[in-house]
Amino acid sequence: MRRETLPIDHLAVWAQLNGVEYNGVKVSTLPESRGSGLVATRSKSEEDALLLTVPQDLVLSLENVWIYAKSDRHLHQILEAVGEYSKTARGAILIFLLLQLTNGATNGKIGVSNPFSQYVKFLPARVPIPTFWNDGERALLTGTSLEAALEAKLNSLDREFTLLKNRTMSIDWCQQYWWDLETGILTFDDWKQVDAMYRSRALDLPGTGHAVVPCVDMANHASADDTSALYETDSNGDAILLLRDGKKITSGGEVAITYGDEKGACEMLFSYGFIESTMISAKELFLDIDISDDDPLRLAKKAVAKSAPGFRLFNDGDSTGWESSFIWLLCVNEEDGLDFKLLQINDSERELQAYWKEKEIENMLQLSSLLEAEPLWDIFNLRAISTLQNRVEKQLFILKCSKKYIKEILETWKHDDNARNNALKLRDLEETLLLHAYEDFETKKTNLLKSPVVQEYLASATTQSEPVPDEDFS
Repeated sequence: MRRETLPIDHLAVWAQLNGVEYNGVKVSTLPESRGSGLVATRSKSEEDALLLTVPQDLVLSLENVWIYAKSDRHLHQILEAVGEYSKTARGAILIFLLLQLTNGATNGKIGVSNPFSQYVKFLPARVPIPTFWNDGERALLTGTSLEAALEAKLNSLDREFTLLKNRTMSIDWCQQYWWDLETGILTFDDWKQVDAMYRSRALDLPGTGHAVVPCVDMANHASADDTSALYETDSNGDAILLLRDGKKITSGGEVAITYGDEKGACEMLFSYGFIESTMISAKELFLDIDISDDDPLRLAKKAVAKSAPGFRLFNDGDSTGWESSFIWLLCVNEEDGLDFKLLQINDSERELQAYWKEKEIENMLQLSSLLEAEPLWDIFNLRAISTLQNRVEKQLFILKCSKKYIKEILETWKHDDNARNNALKLRDLEETLLLHAYEDFETKKTNLLKSPVVQEYLASATTQSEPVPDEDFS
């Protein structure tokens, strides 16, 4: 839909009208085509740490969206129509932002004008996150963890957009201004736009949770010692931006917050559209994994799994760590002691319950603890490490085999420079992490194969007269 934008230098007027208090800072255009950011207008130190105050009622949170809905019948109709989706911070805020865009595109005919009706006009017309990349730019992600994450995100956005359409088509003004083939102005790109606004600007504000804080969200990211400010909630419930302890900023210096120093290269590119030039490690990545089709308990395992089907790899000092509760379901079966029973909860409801050696597993996230207490723990651990290594090897193979394809894409497709550079950097960083992980898993596997428990298990498996489950630790 049509969207009006306003010069960022005019934001000061909006801030003053809505009670935002600048204390030695302003939002300004940055040099070298770096967009906009928060800049000091005088020298600041920890003795004068307060930089910015945003009134509590101007913080865009789940609670405040519903407060706005009390005086905006159009907003209230949509929130009620989509049901449980609007009971989450993300769902409510996305719908609220969509109404602000609609308000502007219809010259105020839809929705009640409020401070955010103008604020959204100061936001960038384009957010360079991967959900807006073209096919050629997305192809550059082949073999990275972002490839699957981006596909899942686009599918999720499509489901949300379909839900919104199905739940609101019967509302007269929605049909006229959103969905009608001739008069409707809402597109899937508009939904991606409000998602991008939220993901790239939302903060986890203490005492409030996930929220968009106007003006504070104009601060750019810097990590580690380069982070000069932090956001907090004061005793009045207002959002404030403070200079970090021990930090000083000279007049004209940029005020930066952190979007999350712990976030890996994939998440930074996914949510914010960039990877820091100083980042020399992927930090972490998530790889999906599935239960084998020939596993007799496959369907039952998938039904009781309480976590995502995959695992997280991360840098752990000089080695590679991993995290997953799902993996352990792949590593044990009926002959080891895993079992499932269908319990009758009431006259009309039944529930699948997992058991370990006839003892009910109260929480599937505790399966690893149960296995660790077993005499055959080294066997289960070895199975897990081998499974992880095989999946890492598969990902490395995809990355390496796609290099020729990537070269052809670069030569034949038109790319945004930032998209290309960030995608190529992600490929390099994740390949390095995967290589280190493969080597670390090989070391762990070698050490586990020396375990007396493992050696005895393998020896007994080769001498038993009856067939035993195949174990491939090569």
